[in-house]
Amino acid sequence: MAITADEVARLGALARIRLSEQECAALAPELNVILDSVARVSEVATPDVPVSTHAVPMSNVFRNDVVRPSLTNEEALSGAPDAEDGRFRVPQILGED
Repeated sequence: MAITADEVARLGALARIRLSEQECAALAPELNVILDSVARVSEVATPDVPVSTHAVPMSNVFRNDVVRPSLTNEEALSGAPDAEDGRFRVPQILGED
C-alpha cells in the first residue's frame, strides 16, 4: 500500500507540521521505502525469533537515584519569559474539546 502526497499532508496536519505540496510529494516515496522496510522485517520476525531491544545484552544500566542539590524554584524560573504560581507559563496548544 503506497502512501500518497495527500496522506502525507494529512499526517503533517495531525502532527501540526506545515508542509508544502512539494514537500508532501517528496516525502511520500521516502515514507513508502520506510514502510516497505518495516514490512520486510515483519516477515522475518516469526515466533521462533527472540525479541531483542538492544544489539548487545544489557542489564540494569540505570544509575542509582540519589538526591542531590539542584536549582531552587526561583532560580529555575529566573530565566523564564513568563511564570505563574511558581510554574512556567506557556501558551495553550490544545483546545478544550
